[in-house]
Amino acid sequence: MKDFIVILRRFVPPYKKYLVLTILFNILSALLNIFSFAALIPILQILFKTEDSKRVTEYIPMTFDNLKESVTNNVDYYVTMLIDNVGQTTTLLIIGLFLVLATFLKTSMYFLSSAVVIPMRTGIVRDLRNEIYKKVTSLPIGFFTQERKGDIIARITGDVSTVENSIMTSLDMMFKNPILIITYFITLLVISWQLTLFTLIFVPVMGFIMGRIGRKLKAGSLKAQNLWSDTMSQVEETLGGLRIIKAFCAEEKMNKRFSDINDEHRNQVIKVSVRQSLAHPMSEFLGTMMIVIVLWFGGILVLNEMALTGPTFIYYMVILYSIINPLKEFSKAGYTIPVGLAGVERIDKILKAENNITEKDNPVRPTTFEHEIEFRNVGFRYAEKWVLRHINLTVRKGQTVALVGQSGGGKSTLVDLIPRYYDVQEGEVLIDGVNVRDMGIHDLRQLIGNVNQEAILFNDSFRNNITFGVDSATQEEIDRAAKIANAYNFITESEEGYETSIGDRGSRLSGGQRQRISIARAILKNPPILILDEATSALDTESERLVQEALTNLMKTRTTVAVAHRLSTIKNADEICVLHEGEIVERGTHKELIEKDGYYKKLNDMQKV
Repeated sequence: MKDFIVILRRFVPPYKKYLVLTILFNILSALLNIFSFAALIPILQILFKTEDSKRVTEYIPMTFDNLKESVTNNVDYYVTMLIDNVGQTTTLLIIGLFLVLATFLKTSMYFLSSAVVIPMRTGIVRDLRNEIYKKVTSLPIGFFTQERKGDIIARITGDVSTVENSIMTSLDMMFKNPILIITYFITLLVISWQLTLFTLIFVPVMGFIMGRIGRKLKAGSLKAQNLWSDTMSQVEETLGGLRIIKAFCAEEKMNKRFSDINDEHRNQVIKVSVRQSLAHPMSEFLGTMMIVIVLWFGGILVLNEMALTGPTFIYYMVILYSIINPLKEFSKAGYTIPVGLAGVERIDKILKAENNITEKDNPVRPTTFEHEIEFRNVGFRYAEKWVLRHINLTVRKGQTVALVGQSGGGKSTLVDLIPRYYDVQEGEVLIDGVNVRDMGIHDLRQLIGNVNQEAILFNDSFRNNITFGVDSATQEEIDRAAKIANAYNFITESEEGYETSIGDRGSRLSGGQRQRISIARAILKNPPILILDEATSALDTESERLVQEALTNLMKTRTTVAVAHRLSTIKNADEICVLHEGEIVERGTHKELIEKDGYYKKLNDMQKV
């Protein structure tokens, strides 16, 4: 319950008005229920003539001290007067109509109390999804190198749905049932405190049994949701690697792997569902047992005429039976909420993930790039192993500096330090003499354009992919960017021109076309600093020629840091830095490095073979 209250404090505040309304309607519903069933007492008295010898002919003024006695006396007084004036049968009809009206009002309040919870429940789920998505987009890239995509997708979809189906559907129960239980309990105390205290003996027993099962449910649900994440991860990996699966005839192997995970998830869900299914039968059995015991003890009070009459005892039993259902619903929430809490626990792994890429309270907000990018004694590691050490490099405005070397040498990591996708552990990265950590993150990244080895495109139109992040672009500017990127012809020749959808990750385009769209996107952004991360390494010769031409157009008048796999693409760079095991081992122009006959020349000779 403590965890549930914490969740409510996190998400309910924007919906306080709905919370107030549902509490108000629930109170009215409970009070109307009590008064409507109170009509049973005079009806039973008339039908069974239990009060013929005790006709009430005197009205008693009501005070706080004699509230119960005066209310009982005055109701009997008005019923007696009504019988004297219109007769018993008409009195029965009038009391029956009162019961119908009170029931109509009660059910109306009951409906309204449930209806006003719906905007709150759906709003909380929407806010939770929005919060997760915002957190995902704000987290540093390093977070996602440690997490599986399928697991994150499972948390955004499956775990949020679990929270919606358990905790959020329990909101109505949690706000309605305590009010009903408290109101009915006070009524039971007023009718017969002796019988009510006897009844209370069984409530802690019921609560203990429900609590034990609920705790086991949370643990089982957490395991089931972790297995669901494994299932989603398997699906995500299969979709991403379908070409390889087919190429290596590994369909049966992958099918078995998925089937094993799916079976394990099913078995765990069965355990959780069986325990959940126990909620209703268990509460039904305990409730019936309590009713039987109360009937026995109450019967003794009635038969021995111990401050309880027959009609009043029947009214007591009706109220007691009315309290059973809220108690059962409350116990049901005790079963369902732990399932949702397990989902919240997994969601919080994302929501409470630490974001170490933060900006200062009053950051520097650069709008232009004037002089140079400097790496000053930079060192970086992902875990314990250093990826970069003792990096000292200056890239002056207008220069093109290329980074070459073996795979895993730290080239891509080095360029990722400029836009602060990662932060250095040693040294500092400066732009125009200002540490990038002192800059506003968005202001810093507005100065930088990226073209990566894998062209990252969205399942949208040509237009929306090119204008991504530049919403105010005119058609003339879009055309110019497409022409410079050598993309204009194939865009305009497509079915719907710029409005043509390019498919998931640009699947309807060739590799060269995808890369040229990403170049057009960078051109339209028009950044002063350009980062090229092996932008042509995955292309065929013809596509490489077109992309290289587009890159040359893009690099004009810009400061460029290029990670290169094919050395032929960076021969004209102002400076080439050779990275080996995280350190710069050689630097100079292409000609100078060839003359040194060192590591760079070996790389160059290998590519000529």
